[in-house]
Formats: sequence, C-alpha cells, structure tokens
Amino acid sequence: MNELDNKENYNKTFEDIKHIDENGIEFWYARELQSVLNYKEWRKFENVINKAKESCKNSDITVFEHFVDVDKTIKMPKGATKNIRDYKLTRYACYLIAQNGDTRKKVIALAQTYFAIQTRKQEISEKEYSELTEDEKRFYQRNLTKKGNYSLNQTAKNAGVRNFDKFHNAGYKGLYNGETADDIAKRKGLRYREDILDNMGSDELIANLFRISQTEQRLKKDNIQTEKEACNTHNKIGKIVRKAIKEAGRDYARRVTNT
Repeated sequence: MNELDNKENYNKTFEDIKHIDENGIEFWYARELQSVLNYKEWRKFENVINKAKESCKNSDITVFEHFVDVDKTIKMPKGATKNIRDYKLTRYACYLIAQNGDTRKKVIALAQTYFAIQTRKQEISEKEYSELTEDEKRFYQRNLTKKGNYSLNQTAKNAGVRNFDKFHNAGYKGLYNGETADDIAKRKGLRYREDILDNMGSDELIANLFRISQTEQRLKKDNIQTEKEACNTHNKIGKIVRKAIKEAGRDYARRVTNT
C-alpha cells in the first residue's frame, strides 16, 4: 500500500513535514507541502497560494502573519547556486491552501479534513484540548457547531433558502449516506424534538462542523442564488466529507457516521 493511500498516513505525512521554530511555533514550508499535495510545478502551486492569500485577506486576517516570504538558496549543477522563493505557512494558511486546491486530487480532500480539524483545535491550545475529557471535547465542539450553523443559516438565507429543514437534511443525507435528521435521531434512540447535535461525540461533531463550514464557503464562492442549488451544494459537501472519513478507516467511519 502506498504511504498516502489512507487518511492516517496523510496525517502522518502532514505531521512529518511540520517544523517548530525557536519560539515553539509550528509551521510548514510551502515547497514541502507542494510535494505532499502532488503539485509538480511550483508555478501552479503558487497560484493556489495566491488564491489562499486572497481568501485570508477577504476574512480580514493579516496575510503576512500566515504566509511569510522566505528566500532559499539551492545548489545547481557544477557548483552553481540559485535563489528560490518559498513560504513559511501557519496551520491556518495550509488550511486555506487546501481549500483552494485542485479538488480532483484525493489528497486535497484529505488535507482539507486534516487542517480543518487541526485548525479548530487550535482555537484552544493543543495541550489544553488533549487534556479535555470526551464530554468536555464534545461540549467545546458543540459550541463551535452552534456558531457554525448560525453563520451557515445566514449565508443560506442570502442564497435563497427558505425551507431550512430541507436544506439541512440535504447535508445530513450526504454525510450520513441518505439519512435525514429524523433518521439519525431514530437510530440514536432519541426522544421527540431532542437535538441530534446534542447527542454526538466530539469526532462526529467535528465532521459536522467541517460539513457546515465547507458548505458556507462554497455557497459564497459559487454565488449560489437558489434553494435548489444550495441544497445540492450541501448534499455534495456532505458526501465529500463522508468520503474523506471513510478514507480514515472503517472503525473511524462507523464511530462518526455509522457507515
């Protein structure tokens, strides 16, 4: 099996190319990330970086804090040297690059999942997150999911959505292999009107949070204007997240989406 044939090995590779500076801050070099994401030409990969920078700017986040220009000297034949451009990237910058990458590449979908989950965890320190109990992690992720759903609803409304039950079920169907919110509730044995999101573990909440954030960005990016398009987009994103989860292995997929 190729080292990059499953999500666990992708994660290991992303971690393998991670660097730590003298202040204990993690970062990635763009040219190393380029290789892992299977971009052969720097020119094409730098186009993706520029799109990621624009996304960062549009979110009112300071670009140079996440994309730091670096000049490197490499050896050429016959003892010559050449200066090349590189970037020191934060985890958030890597996430934006994955967001703007070629979605035909399987590694891009897995990179999106990996960096999205890790970026969410960075909202508190990794040490703090790792020391939380499962209930505390679930509570933390549930709060993020509530905020994400509120933001998604505003974006969906602007995209023409009026039937929000239909819109949200489109996303659930994609992620849960055809199950609606009611189907999920019945499978979990919940009482009438009991919120399914309040009855998910931290991993499952993270998967749904990723679905929510990705759908909101796609609605904005594609300038969706009708409820039908918005529902189709939500369903498609749900399927993409489900596929990425399945790449993580059968046990993980069963734990997260019962598939």
